[in-house]
Parts: sequence; C-alpha cells; structure tokens
Amino acid sequence: MEERIHYLLQQFTAKTLSQAEREELLVLAEDSTSLLSDEIVKMIIEEEEHAVNVVDEKWNPVLNKILAVDKPTASPKRILMNSLKWAAAAVVFIVFSFTAYLSLQKKKEHVFATDVAPGKNKAILTLADGKKISLSDAMKGDVVKEAGFSITKTADGQLVYNVAGSENVNDTRLNTISTPNGGEWQIQLPDGSTVWLNAASSIQYSLNIGTAKQRVVKLDGEAYFEVAKNAAHPFIVETDKQSVEVLGTHFNINSYKDEKVTKTTLLEGSVRVSHNTTNEHEVLKPGEQSLVSVSGIAIKEVNVDEAIAWKKGYFMFNNERQESILRKVARWYNVEIEYADADAKNVMYYGTVSRFEKISKVLTKFEQTGEVRFDIKGNKVIVYKE
Repeated sequence: MEERIHYLLQQFTAKTLSQAEREELLVLAEDSTSLLSDEIVKMIIEEEEHAVNVVDEKWNPVLNKILAVDKPTASPKRILMNSLKWAAAAVVFIVFSFTAYLSLQKKKEHVFATDVAPGKNKAILTLADGKKISLSDAMKGDVVKEAGFSITKTADGQLVYNVAGSENVNDTRLNTISTPNGGEWQIQLPDGSTVWLNAASSIQYSLNIGTAKQRVVKLDGEAYFEVAKNAAHPFIVETDKQSVEVLGTHFNINSYKDEKVTKTTLLEGSVRVSHNTTNEHEVLKPGEQSLVSVSGIAIKEVNVDEAIAWKKGYFMFNNERQESILRKVARWYNVEIEYADADAKNVMYYGTVSRFEKISKVLTKFEQTGEVRFDIKGNKVIVYKE
C-alpha cells in the first residue's frame, strides 16, 4: 500500500491526478491517515538527501501552495534545516483539508432507501448419518456427543473436536461444515489444525484425520488454514482444480466455482500445489501465490494481507475490477448483483473497506470514484456506470 500512496502523492505534486486517483487519495486520507502522513515525511526526507536545490526548487513551492501562507525569505541552508517542520505542518494541513473535503462530500452522498446487514458467524454441521446441526443456533458446550468423539462450541463460537485415540484410527466417517452466503465460521479439526471458513464455503473431512496416514480435507469456496505440524502425516487440501500438500504452515485458498482461477497464498512454511489435470507441481515460498486455471499453474509475489483481509474483517482491493469485487460483496451480504450498464463491470478500484458495515457504506465507498452508482432494491444491488 505504501507504494501506491507514494505514487498518488507524486501525481498530486505533479498535478496529474485523475479523477479516480483523486477520490482514492481522499479515501486514504480518511481511512489510512498515519500511512499517508508517514509517506509524505518520507518523501521529503528522501528529497533532502539528494540535494538542497531539490527542496528549494520543488518541495518548498509545493508546501507553500498547500499551506497557503507566506514564509520569510531564507537561505537554502535554512530551508533545508526547517524542511521537516514544513513537512509536519503540511501533513497536518493536507489531512485536515482532505478530511474537510470529505465532510463536505458526505453531504452529497447517495442516500439509499433500503440497506443490508453484513454477514456473521453462521454455519451448518452435517454428520456422517446426514443429521444437520445449525452451529449458530447451538448453545455453548457439547454440540455432538457420540461414541468415540464429541464436538464442543466454545464461548467465542469456535468449533472444537475431541476424538478418542486408538479406536478411531479407522473411523472414516465424514463430517461437513458449510457456511451460507453471509456466513463464516472457525473450526479446530480433530488433528489440532484450525480452519477459518469464508462465506459460501464448505470443508469435508474424516473423523480419523488426526491419525490417518494422510490428513485429507476437501474444500469448496475459501478458507484460511493454520495446520498442526505432523511430518509423519501430510495435510492435503483438495479442490476441484488442485491439491495442496503441507506438513505444517499457514495459507489461504480461494476456490469458488464462479472464479476462473484457484488462488493459494502462502504466509509461512511451504506448500506443494498440484494441478489436477495437467499434473504440474509448484512449491510456494512465503509471500507467493499460485493461480491454477484450466491451462496450468502461474506463480507471483503478492501482498498476503490482501488475500487474508476477509479473515481480519475487511475487504482489500488492489486495482481490482468491479465485477470481481462485487462477487465478494454478494457472497458476504447475501445479495444478487444486477448490472444496468455492462461497462460498470470494468471499473477498477483500489482501497480497503470494513466487512462489518452495512452494505450502503461499502457501496458509497465505490461511488466515491465517480464512475459507478448503485441502487438497492430488496435483496438486489443494481449497478450503473456514471
């Protein structure tokens, strides 16, 4: 994000900000004040290290313009010594000005006639015998208690398995936990691994996952895994396009059926990604993401915070298409997206938005680009191109 702020500030000083970039900088001033101010000071310090003339010829005129006050004439040396003071004043003024502008803009914000609440902890546990249990309705304590195992719901809503030892080595009964649109859930598997399920997702696993030669989990949708280390029993996550093998690590898999690629993002450790059709294999390093499509596997370095933003309670978009963004919004808010103008699908957005605001707050952030407009009608969001 720092690189993006640096770029926007450079465009600001050069007076070449586009309308979309201007709106983006205003949003950053509201949501990421400390990052913005740190970057301004950093840029000025970098200019100082190059030459006094740069400060004299470039930054001081910019700061003068921003501050809109007169300064007494000073020698280059004096200007250099005081530049950080001017930088600090500029930071305060810039942020104040942006915030004031945003306050004025809010008076012009689109007021939605109806609204939609965000998702929440909500999931269904399906036992091997087909019995379904609503985990969100279950009280704290034992949810299931059967021969050989029990499932407990903790005070914070996490699901914890307690499985007896040797008698369950061959217990291949399958359990499934699924979240609907507008739901998420955290599970501690019988082997001690922890899984966070995003909206419209499910995992399936056997009760002997803690003792089986291979700890296999089937995933549909998106989940973040913190796998308990056990070198003798590899942990494998299977999806419709790939399998991921690990010994003990932290990673995120996005494998929704309405997405063209399956994304696996590694935070720590290592994982081996295998393509189900082409038989390609790739080993990821921390900070890397694999993209598995029908044609093969591609690897790239990424900002891992973007991949797990959902787990931390916010949406994070890095120059992402509106169509892709709204698929995520639709899953979390359990709404249908309708495009009145097909061109609205191609609007690009960069920014961070809380997942725990009502949908109107999220849509208003997108409207600040000046390129899209929304209407909410019942459970449907209609998208227009401005």
